[in-house]
Amino acid sequence: MFETFVQSFIPLFVAMDTLGLIPLFLGLTQGMESRELRRLIFSAAATAFIIAIIFLFTGTAVFDFLGIKSGDFRIGGGIVLLVLAIQDLASSNGSERRKPKSTIGVVPIGIPLIMGPAAMTTILVLVDSYGISMTLGALVANFIVVLVLLLNAKWIIRIMGEAGSQAFAKVASLFMAGIAVMMIRSGIESVL
Repeated sequence: MFETFVQSFIPLFVAMDTLGLIPLFLGLTQGMESRELRRLIFSAAATAFIIAIIFLFTGTAVFDFLGIKSGDFRIGGGIVLLVLAIQDLASSNGSERRKPKSTIGVVPIGIPLIMGPAAMTTILVLVDSYGISMTLGALVANFIVVLVLLLNAKWIIRIMGEAGSQAFAKVASLFMAGIAVMMIRSGIESVL
């Protein structure tokens, strides 16, 4: 049983790429106060978790009904992420990007960074391989990991300082653009 849980946990952990999310998260939330940041983390995680649960139970049926393939899903998520990365890179400082503070927890942090096309597709594969209960357990465990890592990510900004974190925010936006292009590319490859 434990071995099966690990076999369902690891693919979802890799697909969610929580460790890769931390630099993007720090770039997107640069300059936010601790209280606001905690609220954003819980908002992003709750949004992603609700979407994941809905997708767990209805994903295959919805995809079949709408005629959506996983490649289509990756392309759409990649385009959204690319637009957000370009907006961030085009702003002279982070203030333009962070005006809608209440929404960056939902998009792009919750969807598609925490729960993106790769994670959603992995959920569908895990349900087919291990069943709903094991996939649900792996999902809950992964979200606990997400919360722990994001709640403790703020100390990195303190070490880097203000100038370092501003530079890091731009580098993180470049990474976000790269991830977006990779999502679009992999979606196109799977469609072809």
